[in-house]
Amino acid sequence: MKPKISLVTLAVADFAKSFAFYRGLGFEAHNHGEDESYAMFEMEGTWLSIFPRDLLAEDAEVSPEGSGFRGFTLAHNVASEVEVDGLHAFALSLGAKPIKPPRATAWGGYSGYFADPDGFLWEIAFNPFTDLT
Repeated sequence: MKPKISLVTLAVADFAKSFAFYRGLGFEAHNHGEDESYAMFEMEGTWLSIFPRDLLAEDAEVSPEGSGFRGFTLAHNVASEVEVDGLHAFALSLGAKPIKPPRATAWGGYSGYFADPDGFLWEIAFNPFTDLT
């Protein structure tokens, strides 16, 4: 098995709201029809998709119930602290929920967190030690 993740799928409660949020962030949908309740967004190196929570649970044959911290975060790295501040503010303007305001981190970087419409945590970070942009 190759050590890579090809696709991350988020189970969303309100597809239209999540679709609008990610489109607002600048994610371009790939082969998405207007009447479809599933979308894939091509990114650099991997893909992100959104799918209605109940239908994704049905596909995986698991319960759609669940709440609280999901045990993972999604991260987007930028080239400066100023970019962290700007992107964090932009996400909030699109309806993201503020979780942790951007600030210096214990590991020597700079980051902040917001939650998308379904509560998935996104970290916007500047890492001065490793270029992840």
